[in-house]
Amino acid sequence: MNRLSRLTLLLGALLLSACDVRENMPSQQAGILARGELRVGTLYHPLYYFLRKQGEDGLDYELARQFAEQLGVRLTMVPAYHLNELFNLLDEGKVDMLAAGLVNSPLRRQHYRFGPSYYEVAQTLVYRKGQPRPTELSQVTGEIRVLAGSSQAEWLHRLAPEHPELHWETRRDADAEELLRQVAEGDTDFALVEDTLLARTQRYYPNIAAAFTLSEPLPVAWVLKQQADDSLYSSMLDFFDARQDDGTLARLNEKYFGHIQDFDYVDTRTFLRRTEDRLPRYRPLFKRHAGKLDWRLLAAVSYQESHWDPQARSYTGVRGMMMLTEDTAALLGVENRLDPEQSIEGGARYLNQLKARLPDSIPEDERIWFALAAYNMGLGHVLDVRRLTRQRGQDPNSWTEVKENLVLLHQPKWYRQTRHGYARGREALHYVNNIRQYYHSLQWLIGPQTDPAINTVRSEPPAASLPPSEI
Repeated sequence: MNRLSRLTLLLGALLLSACDVRENMPSQQAGILARGELRVGTLYHPLYYFLRKQGEDGLDYELARQFAEQLGVRLTMVPAYHLNELFNLLDEGKVDMLAAGLVNSPLRRQHYRFGPSYYEVAQTLVYRKGQPRPTELSQVTGEIRVLAGSSQAEWLHRLAPEHPELHWETRRDADAEELLRQVAEGDTDFALVEDTLLARTQRYYPNIAAAFTLSEPLPVAWVLKQQADDSLYSSMLDFFDARQDDGTLARLNEKYFGHIQDFDYVDTRTFLRRTEDRLPRYRPLFKRHAGKLDWRLLAAVSYQESHWDPQARSYTGVRGMMMLTEDTAALLGVENRLDPEQSIEGGARYLNQLKARLPDSIPEDERIWFALAAYNMGLGHVLDVRRLTRQRGQDPNSWTEVKENLVLLHQPKWYRQTRHGYARGREALHYVNNIRQYYHSLQWLIGPQTDPAINTVRSEPPAASLPPSEI
């Protein structure tokens, strides 16, 4: 046998050996199952992952928890503080995947694999009211701030050749909400963020607004390493297909985005002022009487009802901090509706009762929206609109689908089919949305109510090198 033949045989043997090794290596999912743990990298953020008194919460956390349950393993969230640290966690094998509202962008796709999209965002340029509003990039003359490693920074780099006049600064020492604060306080001219974040943040920075959007809606998805092993990716595809079919994605979308509506500058300014000059004197009462409710939610209901005015009166004769009718007050044993403590205690008890009387089939995290609608227009009307929702082939346990049908209670064709007749359903819809907005603002203003007993997993300090997504 000549030298070339021997070399060919040797190379062939090495290739076969390598194939055998690959075939014998456990898949990524098999490794997770053997470990009994799914490790998910995330960012501390009120949308993705945060801690509250009851435990961990957030859109990405809820989905990741369900995914871990599908795999039959426990979930460990590994929170990072900024994007380059987050991608380092995946690059170094310290987590199995990332779940943190990450945009599926062209540059990131060169280095990572993305799962199915579960919502979309648009890149939005934010400016401070009172300053000139640009309507296109050629009119932007000030500084734009973006997060280092973000899809927004990637977008600006891609636009730079066509717009050499653009000036921007990438920041590693902040999150997107901090950038919006800097715009609101005049520390920078503009920030480039996602539209969903702006909508959630305007409630406490009312002097910022969208100048224009730079992109069509972009998909947000979970992130995996790029590798030949498809095991975890395939399970992820099955998971999102199932969550789409069973309505989970729609319910979570409603929970985290359903209350975002047209921004009212005057109302927000009034609300923020009254959180300073009125709320402090009533805060102890809300905390004392909230029962199983978050006291900030109870305070949001009271603000919607009376703007925290104990003497408030409506044209229909309801009175006080929680705007109780005479009949409801009598039923609750409230003797003086104008006494703040009696009104708050009675209103809290009534709301808790309404929530308890709802059908058990309504998911726990949506029951409060049905209860709030009942507080506004009566439990009977809420049950009526649930029946109409079922009659139309929709899910009567989904607030997303039920709220679409509230307007039917204005229409004779529909309310004639109900037990309790006409109701101002559109008003109830606005009522619930307003309370959700005030509640969201109070959650931010008051701060997270974390439980020291909750253990969180922190990653090791990040390596000096930046992930490929870093700009």
